[in-house]
Amino acid sequence: MKDEFISGIPDFDPDLEPRSDCIIWYRPKTSGGLHIQLESKVAVMYGVSIQELVKSTLTDLGIANADLRIEDYGALPFVLQGRVEAVVKAAHPEVQLESLPTVKDHKRYPPQRDRFRRSRLYLPGTMPKFMLNAGIHRPDAIILDLEDSVAPPEKPSARYIVRNALRTLDFFGAEPMVRINQGDLGMEDLDAVVPQPVHVILIPKAETADQVRAVDEKIAAVSRNCDRKDPLFLMPILESALGIVNAPAIALASPNNVALAIGLEDYTADLGAQRTLEGNESFFARSMVVNAARSAGLQAIGTVFSDVDDMEGLRTYALEAKSLGFDGMGAIHPRQIRVIHEAFEPTGEEIERATDIVLAFDEAQAKGLGVVSLGTKMIDPPVVKRAQHSVDLALAAGLLPEDWKQIPREELFPESVEQVEERR
Repeated sequence: MKDEFISGIPDFDPDLEPRSDCIIWYRPKTSGGLHIQLESKVAVMYGVSIQELVKSTLTDLGIANADLRIEDYGALPFVLQGRVEAVVKAAHPEVQLESLPTVKDHKRYPPQRDRFRRSRLYLPGTMPKFMLNAGIHRPDAIILDLEDSVAPPEKPSARYIVRNALRTLDFFGAEPMVRINQGDLGMEDLDAVVPQPVHVILIPKAETADQVRAVDEKIAAVSRNCDRKDPLFLMPILESALGIVNAPAIALASPNNVALAIGLEDYTADLGAQRTLEGNESFFARSMVVNAARSAGLQAIGTVFSDVDDMEGLRTYALEAKSLGFDGMGAIHPRQIRVIHEAFEPTGEEIERATDIVLAFDEAQAKGLGVVSLGTKMIDPPVVKRAQHSVDLALAAGLLPEDWKQIPREELFPESVEQVEERR
């Protein structure tokens, strides 16, 4: 049996100190009670409470004898609990008990199928320092990642930290998402996260409809066991040539799908192509994802833009994604969120056109007409739906007042009136 178990990375770069985190060494014993050695810059103020939390966590897990050494760098209780549970279960795989923080009231908002997903901020599952204030940047969604951003030795710890973060952290209304691992490891992730206040599961490297159905069935089984009543939505990520070819089947694989996403780093690697800013090598794949998503009534979500210092490049990329029909894209840094939102917001011309269509629809409804017309043109239902979506986006972004229907058009869009006068 292994003598010592570790959660955290002890040989870290001094310039990358694990702020808001800790490192725990654990040695199981058969007798002698608990011995906790704590090294912390805040030991004078919080040393006693940290030790009490660790002891109560061990008690929850049924551990009465052990030696622990803790290097604390300002870890919050949910992180300490998660890392303690990780080392205990690494040492004692037979332990089925959990030590769970109380679910905070701000975590109790329900999942919504139809909501804006312009931006999704990726956060590594073992870096709580990025999780703590992620919500203040106002992304539409926050992705707690258990897959690519987490080193293999840290994946069990990430699972418990993410589970606890879902129960405690305030994301200010952002949609809480989790990207699980592939295969059996991902199924184990679901055991931990499905009972928590999570709204969307991201399925990485989805290549077949059967993969999506397997995740859906696992979620249903865990939901029954934990008495989860809220729906849990799915977002398959297509990251290979096979996934792209199977996009239509994947989109239709589950009624819980809300979006299809694309991941271009892995996709271009699978092709053996170099990813470029122009994106010619991925045009087919991106178009396929948009069409597959739309044909199934889902949102289409674009990939991340990896250069966090190139805001103009990001803006260009996001505008092109919007022009292809994408509803949003991923973000890997908070500074990208504002640029992404601005790119996916409707332009003034789009807002004016959308309000014209919505007003025409309202007028047709009031007259009991089954046909909507704008001037001499007939307006199909999908066009009305898209116009209403643009209006909703404009309202959410503060680009259109709530009472816009009561405001005269010349006041609502004065620039358009001026342009008409100039042409005259």
